[in-house]
This record gives sequence, structure tokens and C-alpha cells, in this order.
Amino acid sequence: MPPATASYLLSPESFTASGQAAERLSLPMLQSRMKMDPEGHETELLLVYRHFKSTLQLFKQQSALSSTSDPAVSKYLGDLAMFLAHMIPFYPLDLAEFPSQVSDFLRTNARTLPSSLRCHLSQATILLVNREIIDPEESLDLFIDLQIIDDRTLRKLAFFHVVHSIRRMNKKHRNNAKNQKLQTILFRILQEEEELRARRSLVVLCDLHRRKVWFDDRTANAICSACFHNSSRVMVPALSFLLGYECNDACDSEDSGGEEDERSQNPQVVVSKEQIYKGFVEKLYSRLHTCNERFEVRMMMLKVIARTIGLHRLILLNFYPFLQKYVQPHQREVTNLLAAGIQACHDEVPPDAVEPLFKQIVNQFVHDHSRPEAIAVGLNAVREMCLRMPLLMNEDLLQDLALYKKSHDKAVSIAARSLITLFREICPSLLVKKDRGRPIDPKARPKAFGEVSVASEVPGIELLQHDGELIASGSDDDMYDAADTEVNHSLGSDEPAFDFEEENDAEDEDYSEVDGEDYDELDTADDSVDDHDDLDDSDAQGSENEGSADVDDSDDSGDDECKNNGSEKVEDEPRRKKRKLEVHVGNLNAVDLSLRVLKRLSGIKIAKAPTNEDDGILSNEDFKRIKELKAKKDGKHGLSQHGLLNKDANSTSTAFKIPSSEQLSAKRLDPVKLEVKFFL
Repeated sequence: MPPATASYLLSPESFTASGQAAERLSLPMLQSRMKMDPEGHETELLLVYRHFKSTLQLFKQQSALSSTSDPAVSKYLGDLAMFLAHMIPFYPLDLAEFPSQVSDFLRTNARTLPSSLRCHLSQATILLVNREIIDPEESLDLFIDLQIIDDRTLRKLAFFHVVHSIRRMNKKHRNNAKNQKLQTILFRILQEEEELRARRSLVVLCDLHRRKVWFDDRTANAICSACFHNSSRVMVPALSFLLGYECNDACDSEDSGGEEDERSQNPQVVVSKEQIYKGFVEKLYSRLHTCNERFEVRMMMLKVIARTIGLHRLILLNFYPFLQKYVQPHQREVTNLLAAGIQACHDEVPPDAVEPLFKQIVNQFVHDHSRPEAIAVGLNAVREMCLRMPLLMNEDLLQDLALYKKSHDKAVSIAARSLITLFREICPSLLVKKDRGRPIDPKARPKAFGEVSVASEVPGIELLQHDGELIASGSDDDMYDAADTEVNHSLGSDEPAFDFEEENDAEDEDYSEVDGEDYDELDTADDSVDDHDDLDDSDAQGSENEGSADVDDSDDSGDDECKNNGSEKVEDEPRRKKRKLEVHVGNLNAVDLSLRVLKRLSGIKIAKAPTNEDDGILSNEDFKRIKELKAKKDGKHGLSQHGLLNKDANSTSTAFKIPSSEQLSAKRLDPVKLEVKFFL
């Protein structure tokens, strides 16, 4: 067919010439009608599909003859592609060849296509992938190629499609089979020599790892392997990712569970993580030692090496002499170099290996002819290194550095005083007597190299025990309050049920007054008490009888005194004695009832006592509680350190808490802290 005839058949007027209504010219309206009645519009679909194939062929011919294409044809071809992509679920057999036609056309002619047509065909392909008509493994390579085209809109569209399609695939459950296939494709592209494709593959891997979609060892190792790529444009993003990555141990167990079954089915030689890290660091150091990259790239490699050594507590003895050559006050980005050297220090490194670097810092920065800014940086660097490796410091050097506390420069004075404060805690004996102050432990000393503290109990168990004592004391107070309330209700009084001291005083007073009275009058008073108080409790009756027996013993002395009293006094005596006996009997009843209540509450407390404390076994709840108490204690310490927590009268003031070696290794050192005043 001649080109002119083909263009006529592909024009919109061909619908009208074939007897179709004018409204059928709108593709969106035709699309909606086909969705409602697919079988009734199958003929129209085939006509549109033939138009698409003819238009595609015409576009290829025009592209071969001229470098520019007709915009109308490009727009019409893109509209037809989107229309057929929406219709393919309703006509899968009629449009079976359409997905391969679109993807092949994009793969071979993407760079020469107009921007609008590229975007339309890419959107049609994305729609087919989302509807699972095109396999993601087949289209992944295509979308990586689309990301390296000089079209910002297309690059953004292709990148977000790759990332979000993989996220959507792993949203409900992890599909390990598909993940491994996609990872294999991206890893292969990452190892290619073409830097643009390798760079885009690395960007996709880093984004998926950052979003914790592919948060596994394979992805991490692939990203680390990009640090050794021949092109610096691939190596720099990998180094930047590693420098910006924060370690999160909580996610390690969560994402490594999916690979345990495969490891059990395919047994391999087990290699420890420390060995993998040390291979990585040694390989990167050898490249740093021999590469000719620009200064910024070498500085990034240096930071990654130091960060890995400190975080995983590795030993690379050649790294410290390499840093020693560049430790000069006039060196470019010297604070970053010092921070890298400090981060590479930990207590498992021999002090002899770091001592030359330590002395180089002191000799180059801290002397009388140096500028105050350099002295402050040197003192802060010395302090940070001694915080991680206290054995580097000796007595003569520390006393010389402590003299800078009298400097007129504020930054130098503060840096020297912070160094003194540190050694007041870790080794006061190295300081002169006037600088020691009042240390918490005057005999404190740093651990010798290789010395290990073996824990005899679970770390933080004392916090749990102290918390349990506080809870127990609070519950005891509640129980005794409840007992007191019960006694008060039984006696019909709002006052405290009994006070042993007042009760004993009342008893002594009653007995002293009763001893001198007449036996007959006491008999009468005793009978009146029995008539007045209707007490059914046998314990209360026993108390009355016991009181009467005590009164009988004092009968002889009471007769002589009663004969000497006047007649008017004799008439008032029985009433007064009756009232005192009533009080005495009530106190005895209160004491008896209180003792019974306390015995019952003590039995309840014994029954509620936990049984696993004797076994020394802690539950998961106990470990969670220990973690919460540690966080609470650290929070209070931080608030009190900054003066934001009110101190009570019983609180003891401490200078600061020295972090552990693990905390120092996990925490990143900001180079800015070496330039300004810094307190622990």
C-alpha cells in the first residue's frame, strides 16, 4: 500500500467514511462503551488495533527518512497505545501481541522518539506491568535504560515505577523468589562497565534499602561492592550512602528471617561478619593507598574506613601511620581527618599502634607557638582519643596539658578543663593534687590492654531490684492503710485505730488508778460494763476477765485507801472507774482486731510473692522493664546534666557519666565538636 493511501486510512476521517457516527471519534468514550459491552465492540477494537499497527509502521518509515517526525502522528500513536493498554484485560486474545510490540519499540527507539511519545509509551508499559500482563523481570532492564535518557520527566517516571512496583510486591508478604530474580538483574547491571546504567542500578538499590524493602545482606553487600567500581561516579554514591547510613540492630533479626530456610537447605561455609568487614576494610584501604582520585573522594573513603573500624571494632594497624602523614594544622579539612582518626580508636587496638599518631597531634597542635584555635582543636582531639583509649596518656604529658586551663583564650581554657574533668573520673592519680578535686573514686584506673570485665549477673538487674523494692514498699503502705481503715470502721471512728505508745500509757494509767480502789466497787463497775457493752467476741470477754483478775490482785491495798476517803468522793468513784474500764476494753478489742487483720494481710503478701526470683530466671517482661528503666535513668541523667531536672535534698551530684566503649563506637563523632567547646 502506498504511503499516501496508508495515511488516509489512518486519519480520523476514516471512521466517518466507514459509516461510523461522529461520536465514535472520541477514544475515551469508545473506551467506556467497550468496557460495558466488550463483545458488542470487538469489531471496533480490531479496527483501532489495525490503525495502531499502521501508524507504528508509518512512524518508523518517517523516522528513517527524516530526523524529525510529525507531531500529530506522534500524539495519535501515543493515544492509541494508551487506549489499547486499557482495553487489553477485556480482549486478551485479540491484543496478545500488543505488549511485546510496545516494549520492543521502546527498547530500540527510545532515544530518538519525541518526549511526549516516550512518556505515553512508558505509561502504557507501566499500566501493563501493574496489571501483571508484562512480567516485572522482563521490564526491569528496559526501565533502567529509560532512566539514563536525557529526559528528566521520563527518568523520574521510570525510577518511581521500579521502586513502587517492588514495594507493592512486598507490601503484604515477601516474595523471595521474585525478589531474588530482580536483585540478580540489578546486581548484574551494577557490575557492568557502563557507568550510567550501574549508577541508576545503585540508586534503586540504595532507595529500596533505605525504605527497608530490601533490607538484607545481599543488597548491603552489593552496595558495598560498588565502592570498588572503576568509575568514580558509581563509587561516590556508594560511599555517600555508607556514610549516611545509621546502624539499626533492631531490624537485623526482622529481615534475616526469610533467608534462614535457604541457608538450612543449602549448607555453606559459615563466615563471620567480622571477617567480611575486615576484608572490605583492607580492600578499600589498599585502593585508598594507590588511587589517584580527587581529594574529596579520598576523604570519603577515609571516613568509611574509619567508621567501619570503629563500629565493628576491627584492627587495621597500617591505617594510623597513614593518617599521621596528613595531621598538620594547615591541612585541608584537618578536623575531618582528626575525627576519622578518633573514630578508628577503640580499646581493642594496641596503644603502641596509635601512640605515634597521638604524639603527632600533640606536637603539631598543642604548643606555645600555635594559634589558639589549633590548640583548642588539639586538646579536644586528645580528650576524645583518651576517652576511647586512656592508656595513651602519661602523667607528665597530662600535667603539661592541664596548664592550659589558665589560658586567656576561652576555647583553650575550656578544652583543658574538660580534659582535667575526664581524668578526674578515669584516673585521678595522673593529675596533680590541686586538679583532682573530689573524685568519686580516688583509686580509679583505666583497664589494662586486653583486660576484660566479666559480668557476674545480668546487666541492669539492680535497676529491676530497686524498682521491685519501691513497688513492694508502696503496696505495703496500701495494705496497712487498708488494715487501718478496716479497724476504724469496726470501731466506728475516723481516728487511727491504735497507737502502741499511747495505748501502753493508757494501760499504765488505768492500772495505777485501779490498784487503789475497793473490791466491791470494782465488782459493781465490772457488772455494769457487762450490761452496757454487748460483746460476743470471746477474745473481748477474755480480756475483761483478765482485767478483773488483775484488779483482784490489788484488793488488799485498795481497802485501806477507800476507808480514808469521804462519802461524797465514794459516790463518784464507781462512775469514773466504769468509764475508764470501757476505754480499756475498747483498746484491747482494737489491738486484737488489728493483729488479726495484719496476719491476714501478711498471708496475702506471702501468697503473691513471685516464685521465679529464687530461681534467678528473668522473663521477657523483666528484660523489657530493665530496658525501660535504663532509658528512664539515662533521660534523667541527661536532664540533670543540662540543669533541667530539679535536685532533691537526698540526690547526689555527679560530674558526668562516661559512656561505654560500645556506645562510643556506635556513636558518630561530629568534626564540629573538635572546633568548639564541648562538654560530656
